[in-house]
Amino acid sequence: MKTLWAPWRISYILDQEKTKQGCIFDFAAAVSSSKKDLLLYRDSTAQALLNRFPYANGHLLVAPNRHVADLTDLTPAEHSAIMSLITKGCSILRQHLKPDGFNIGLNLGKTAGAGIAEHLHFHIVPRWEDDHNFITVTADIRTIPQHIDETFDLLFPSFSSIAPAAT
Repeated sequence: MKTLWAPWRISYILDQEKTKQGCIFDFAAAVSSSKKDLLLYRDSTAQALLNRFPYANGHLLVAPNRHVADLTDLTPAEHSAIMSLITKGCSILRQHLKPDGFNIGLNLGKTAGAGIAEHLHFHIVPRWEDDHNFITVTADIRTIPQHIDETFDLLFPSFSSIAPAAT
């Protein structure tokens, strides 16, 4: 039998990964990026960050800066900025990680599976053809081929070159 080691997951299992107090989407207005918080991009309206506990390598979260729990509470400017950032995020992921497709979604409300129901956010999950292996099916375990810090370093230069969205 071979052993699969994923020691970085123990902080999640033991719930010790508390790098930020409060909502993970709360940042000071002057903060436009933060490797510690996996924040790749933030302008006056929206933000993109890596999911600390991803479903796949490059799993992004895109959210408005303002605490909004429902789509109907978004302003037209927030809606536009979020959709633009989702599009730019997909383009950057295609450039660097070369996925064959994406799952893009929103879990609206706790009952629908939102882990942070009070602050809506979209997931962009890169997908690769034939990347479904036995371990996910038999053991409900995902294998991520690149450390999240390396993924941040790979994607950050492209996110930092995005012109701030007009507000």
